[in-house]
Amino acid sequence: MSESAKTGNGISGRIERAISAPTRAWQVLRQRQPNERRLYYGSRTASAFSLGARLLSVMALLGSVFTVFWFDREGLRDNIDGSISFIDILYFTAMTVTTVGYGDVVPVSDSARLIDTFFVTPIRFFVWAIFLGTAYQWVARRLIEDFRMRIRQSSLSGHTVICGFGLSGHSAAVELIRRGADKEKIVVVDLAEEPLLEAAEMGLVGLRGDATRDAVMGDANITKAAAAFVCVGRDDTATLTTLTIHSLAPKVRIVAMVKESENENLIQKGGAMATICPSAVSGVLMANSIASSNVASYVYDMLTIDGRVTLSERTASSADIGRRATDIEDGLALRIHRGDRVIGFWEKDAVIAAGDQLIVLTPRTE
Repeated sequence: MSESAKTGNGISGRIERAISAPTRAWQVLRQRQPNERRLYYGSRTASAFSLGARLLSVMALLGSVFTVFWFDREGLRDNIDGSISFIDILYFTAMTVTTVGYGDVVPVSDSARLIDTFFVTPIRFFVWAIFLGTAYQWVARRLIEDFRMRIRQSSLSGHTVICGFGLSGHSAAVELIRRGADKEKIVVVDLAEEPLLEAAEMGLVGLRGDATRDAVMGDANITKAAAAFVCVGRDDTATLTTLTIHSLAPKVRIVAMVKESENENLIQKGGAMATICPSAVSGVLMANSIASSNVASYVYDMLTIDGRVTLSERTASSADIGRRATDIEDGLALRIHRGDRVIGFWEKDAVIAAGDQLIVLTPRTE
């Protein structure tokens, strides 16, 4: 290629990039969506209540100014007709508080001027502060949310991140709360606004974004989380979300929900320490219910915190070592996990040793 051709291509390329620059900039701005709300917490009606409270405050302040001027109306003068009416007081109140003032109604007595100086002026500043604060809240929402996000992140440690707040994510959050989890230590990540508003109503922290993105998981402070639930509804998205979390925080315990049982192994290889397949579990319970009306309810009783019995996993304590699985103090060790070996409580060698993991069925205490 000749030097002139190279130069021509370079110039034409720069011209083409210059022409397309506005389009590229607009695409970037659209992707950023600076006005889109990202952080959700508190009651859904909190914003409306806040605006209502501010409006009532302004009305109350205006009413107090009007009342004071009404009782001191002799100190005012109307340069148009010489008389002060109810409408004149109302008009003068609005003009004074908003600092407009046309000079048609003016304070002439010492008392009226003192009232304007020491009573109305502070109210004027306070009213403007309310309006500016409201405008700032709406115009600079993203900046405020970023600031609040930093504050939330500084206090988030040992929390649980729930990716996806559908039926499974909602049920997981409810059960965590029933087990005594701090609501402010549960962070919900979802792309849709409605689930996040519901999470906020429950007292949880909602974060709007794609759970497969590193930046969103970073905002959720995933590196300091204790656990992450992946309930995104699709196995491919669940796999990518699991990989994202595991790459950022290898030590975080990941529990993933899968739709198809054949994908459990894939998601486990991606970093999930436990997988739940609702379709398989529900199918097994339905099959058992053909011959029994109580098996399904008993399994549910074991899994929920407020059932008559509680199923949990723990490491064998010093008091357990040497005892049979049926002789532990706090219940019945249904299974003993010793490395890759699983020992049932009925087996002859079901004697607990140091380092064993126990699946314990415990009666619920009041």
